[in-house]
Amino acid sequence: MLIEVIADTLSDALIAQEAGAGRIELVTGLAEGGLTPGYAVIERVCKELKIPVNVMIRPHSRGFCYSEEDIEIMIEDISICKKLGAAGVVFGVLTPQQQVHNDHLKRLIDAAEGLDITFHRAFDEADNQFAALESLVQYPQITRILTSGGQSSAADAAERLKRLHELTTDSHLKIMAGAGLSIENIQAFLEKVPVTEVHFGTGVRVESSYEYAIDPERVQEIKKIVNKLFL
Repeated sequence: MLIEVIADTLSDALIAQEAGAGRIELVTGLAEGGLTPGYAVIERVCKELKIPVNVMIRPHSRGFCYSEEDIEIMIEDISICKKLGAAGVVFGVLTPQQQVHNDHLKRLIDAAEGLDITFHRAFDEADNQFAALESLVQYPQITRILTSGGQSSAADAAERLKRLHELTTDSHLKIMAGAGLSIENIQAFLEKVPVTEVHFGTGVRVESSYEYAIDPERVQEIKKIVNKLFL
């Protein structure tokens, strides 16, 4: 079981690593759902951490439908992330009709050649998640989909996430559950939904808020719960 933790600073990333996180999703603009961080932050975090660092590629918070200029900027950001040592990138693109934008997606995937790719929670804005999954499974370069099953909390979408997980079982694609997961609900959730990767944001922070730092004890407690279930 891999535990991914959102970090927006070097100190948070180091805390998460020391506490047992298996991967970092590096972002800025947490209140806006995560945006591409500054290059100096990316370089320093990738240099100092031993665990993989996947960088958010999102130029603005106005949805997931992008202009040509936006896509060009995202492609450049991906190129720079490669040079700065990122293990992977995190992005998602939709059409105005809230379907996977295959043309934009192909261009981003080509730019990210050699990097680990997560299709992020743009998936939760898709008009039909099962149709979106059919689109994404065509791309062997995409490793996982980060999703809450279309709900504000993954804990409230156990049946949907279980079905999505089942549909990807024989493919290269993984479902990574995220949003709303915490010490209090992770065991019950994983007993229903046997995903192999989980994603944490506020659930591992002091006072469950992005205004505070990552709480290493929360990360450690989640790791203990997970280990009991899967060892």
